Amino acid sequence: MTSTLVIAPQWIGDAVMTEPLLRRLHARGDRITVGALPWVAPVYRAMACVERVIEFPFAHGGLQWAARRVLASQLRGQFDRAVICPNSFKSALIPWWAGIPERVGYLGEARYGLLTQRLPNPSKTERPPMVAFYGALSGDDGFALERPKLFVAEAAADAALAPFSLHRGKYYVLVPGAEFGPAKRWPAAHFAALACEVLCEQDAQVLLLGSAKEAGICAEIVGGVPAEKRGRCLDLSGRIDLAQALALVSAAHRVVSNDSGMMHVAAAFGVPQVAVFGSSSPLHTPPLSDVARVVWLKDDPLYQPPLDCAPCFARDCPLGHTRCLRDVTPQRVWNLL
Repeated sequence: MTSTLVIAPQWIGDAVMTEPLLRRLHARGDRITVGALPWVAPVYRAMACVERVIEFPFAHGGLQWAARRVLASQLRGQFDRAVICPNSFKSALIPWWAGIPERVGYLGEARYGLLTQRLPNPSKTERPPMVAFYGALSGDDGFALERPKLFVAEAAADAALAPFSLHRGKYYVLVPGAEFGPAKRWPAAHFAALACEVLCEQDAQVLLLGSAKEAGICAEIVGGVPAEKRGRCLDLSGRIDLAQALALVSAAHRVVSNDSGMMHVAAAFGVPQVAVFGSSSPLHTPPLSDVARVVWLKDDPLYQPPLDCAPCFARDCPLGHTRCLRDVTPQRVWNLL
């Protein structure tokens, strides 16, 4: 049996997209260990095919040569193969220093000598969907129809629900953030209006998820909910870790998000969802689920005048109007839930 170390991407959405690759390797008989940064490691603990997760003690963007050498020495002799998902030079250093005999990755960032098997890196215009992009590192094809799958044990989900008096399938999760920038964020006022629609349902609850950086957005949403309904609108931004957030998403009735990592998480759990796209395109990174619905004005023939500026893939709207998001009404999203 081959012992394989997988070096994970650093973004939640990308981490989710690697699951079909890991599942294929596991099906071939590989024992999978994933090396991941702390903020994505919980995603891999929700993958049934992963045997072990090693959290890498590195800061975002840092080379940290000495720490990488120490970790590499600790891993020496443990693995037969390394599959390196990121394209960066630094991501290939640990498998090389650890002396892992087979090291597979995209040619990427000046790392020709660090890899033993090098895949040509497709250009941005020719890059396949992310599942197929990562899946190719297995040496196989046939990933076009593969969909990521995440799993949280029922007991673990119930343990996450209990402190907040939540009941499985009785609450809606709203995820108003998007790490990339404002041009991917549906307005907070629209999320607030949607929350009001949800809370008109008897016994329904709304759960707001986000990082500490998104606490201001979530507070604005709560502030837009009538005072008499705020008791059923729970803001958990910055109050729970990613493992708890995954468990809460897994047991939700519905999820509404922007094009973000949590959108891909909801899809991988098979939770019915609506994803609002603005500056980005669902033709490239859609939620891979039969119970997902997408709102994208660029693709809407009834939207007039046509939205010719999307997708721009910008962090901030270059034209200053963000019509691609502002003109998606709360009622439209509610009708899809």
